[in-house]
Amino acid sequence: MSSKETFRRYLLFLGAIFVNSFSIAVITKALLGTSPISSVPYVLSLFAHLTMGQYTILMNLVFILLEMVLMKRNEIKEKKYELLIQVPITLCFGSFIDVSMNILYWLAPVHYLTQVFTLLVGCFLLALGIGLEVKANVAMVTGEYLVQVISKFIRKEFGFVKVCFDVTLVSIACILSVIFLGRLEGVREGTVIAALIVGPIVHFLNPYMNIFNGWLNVSPWPATGAEAADGAHAVPHPLVITITREYGSGGRQLGQMLAKQLGINSYDKELISMVASESNFSEKYITQNEQSMSSNYLLNIILQDYESPIERSLSSADALFVSQSRVIRKIARKESCVIIGRCSDYILKDLPGSSLIRIFCYCDKASALKRCVEEYKLQAENPQAEIERINKARITHYQHYTGQKWGDPHQYDLTINTGSMDMQTACNLISQLYRSKLSQHDAER
Repeated sequence: MSSKETFRRYLLFLGAIFVNSFSIAVITKALLGTSPISSVPYVLSLFAHLTMGQYTILMNLVFILLEMVLMKRNEIKEKKYELLIQVPITLCFGSFIDVSMNILYWLAPVHYLTQVFTLLVGCFLLALGIGLEVKANVAMVTGEYLVQVISKFIRKEFGFVKVCFDVTLVSIACILSVIFLGRLEGVREGTVIAALIVGPIVHFLNPYMNIFNGWLNVSPWPATGAEAADGAHAVPHPLVITITREYGSGGRQLGQMLAKQLGINSYDKELISMVASESNFSEKYITQNEQSMSSNYLLNIILQDYESPIERSLSSADALFVSQSRVIRKIARKESCVIIGRCSDYILKDLPGSSLIRIFCYCDKASALKRCVEEYKLQAENPQAEIERINKARITHYQHYTGQKWGDPHQYDLTINTGSMDMQTACNLISQLYRSKLSQHDAER
């Protein structure tokens, strides 16, 4: 990383800390209860001598000590920089909260609707700050870092630990408020609202954070050291075909036919064993969990780890997606091939236009049902309902990790309706496009 890029990243991170601090001040000024992470400092500031920002600094310094207690000695040595950088971050965070509270001295909404509006503005700003923090990708605020340390220590999902952490802070704030103030202060419906909606807003804003890629001069999918080494043996101009498909449209069969006709490899179920060999996931786990999300999508969004880049997320679903992405990018650097599903069209979207062909395969319900029953031997009491369930899971998974609409024709080079043509015709159409791209490749050499 160049010194210029490093400076820009830290500048963006500093801006993110200020936005986070300012948003907490806005949420607090809404008078509907502050955010969970600020509930204890706010309540303390109501009956003790220090400010909310000062108590935030003290609380976060305690968090740093707790991190060191939960980490092994070699981990502390290895992550010394990550621990030390939290001290200036904490000082800035607390100081910015006090500055923001002073800037917003005039903000005192009286009517409930204006209080709710103020709260929602604060939540949006907090989500924006988190998005900027993740895009900077140089450090984490102390509270979120502690949650990650606890998650690793007790070997539980980040989302579960995050909820327990927030509930603990809010409970402590309630106890302090009742004991020292004789009433409940700082914890109200706004606290719950902030805890529930900030995550979904971050999820909505994340795709827009890519506008900083050019300024930071980075790719949204940077190669790891191992991937860079693999790239040294890559084919000079590989041409990759990705096939995104509705269940029952015959996308897998089409990919296999296409690969055989073009004399290249096809990757579908083969990816499962490849990912298993390069990760801690078993083939059984990958088969059961790839290309799908929790049945409760909203809960999944709320529990997501949003304050760290996806490649460092502790969520099992994120880790699986990242592992698959690395394998897919590794294959695409080495050879021309066909890759079926798994958001491969998005994962490889930064390839030059002449190196990628994106296909979307679909068909009518009657054709899908016939193919699933006769060819796939689908065993289900209600085959049509099962088809819809699988398609919904694919849509949810795709939109969650790409932020794009699954099946949008504007995202593909060719959409194929396998209900209105036979597989050979579809295969010939894609082959023709492939050879056209191949000619373009030769012209670029």
